[in-house]
Amino acid sequence: MAKEKTTEQKKPRPINTESKAAYTLHLMKMNQACYWMMLPFFLLFAIFTIIPVVMSLPLGLTSFNLVQFPHYIGLQNFYSLFVNDDVFLIAIKNTLIFAVFTGPFSYVLSFILAWLINEMNPFLKVFFTFVFYAPSMTPSAFVIWQLVFSGDSYGYLNSVLLDLGIINSAKQWLTDVTYMMTVVIIVQLWMSMGAGFLALRAGFQGIDTALYEAGAIEGIQNRFQELFTITIPAMGPSLLFAAVLAISGAFTVGSVGQALCGLPSTGYAVHTIMNHAQDYGSIRYEMGYASAICFVLFAAMLICNHVIRKVLSKYTDN
Repeated sequence: MAKEKTTEQKKPRPINTESKAAYTLHLMKMNQACYWMMLPFFLLFAIFTIIPVVMSLPLGLTSFNLVQFPHYIGLQNFYSLFVNDDVFLIAIKNTLIFAVFTGPFSYVLSFILAWLINEMNPFLKVFFTFVFYAPSMTPSAFVIWQLVFSGDSYGYLNSVLLDLGIINSAKQWLTDVTYMMTVVIIVQLWMSMGAGFLALRAGFQGIDTALYEAGAIEGIQNRFQELFTITIPAMGPSLLFAAVLAISGAFTVGSVGQALCGLPSTGYAVHTIMNHAQDYGSIRYEMGYASAICFVLFAAMLICNHVIRKVLSKYTDN
């Protein structure tokens, strides 16, 4: 009987959802000052992010030119996108190229740089973190890149190559379709050390040093073993956050190509889905068609984010 009693006591008690909800509400009341402080951000986020994303689908089913009231046309905008709009198909191809090259490369590059910086002394950590993060905060840096890739002989790159005898005449880096994509990818990678890079830096800083001591006792002999057995598994949330930002940045790329090569670019060589949406939304004012473009882009980003979550789930699941 005593054994049966002890086994009955070890059975887990069912979770009382009402008490859990009451406890959550109690915690919210205790921390209501924090919620009031976050309220302005939530309001701005809802107005400028959540509501536009939610409205993109219903607006994509209408014809809307900002002057007349939108009228329902069904899936005609989506049909025109994939069947009649050759430029949109070019934009999809260019966006996928940017996503493949700038997304994974910038993610891996951010991780490697964050890892190397984490091995430095405190002063060098702060210095190099600022050096690599600064380009993402300075859109005016496009002016420097326009000077570097200027199409005349006074452009920095053309001048150096002409002096070295590598080329015989100035190359049109920003208007020749042969070079435009490569140039924009290079500049995009240079500017990709943004919030994802900082998230990885914070992830390295947040790892408990006791894990490394335990690893040394277990027989870990070098930094690379330490990286794959301790560091990466311990910073799963930071890896996931940086991956989501890398995907979002790769799919929404467009400002770099527009700043360097114009809108539209020569032969639509660096024309992306974001550029296409901006063309129809900000220049032609066909808001229904632009909303359909944005919804397609949003759906593609959701799918990629879901795949990334599945890949990194072994590092984030508790």
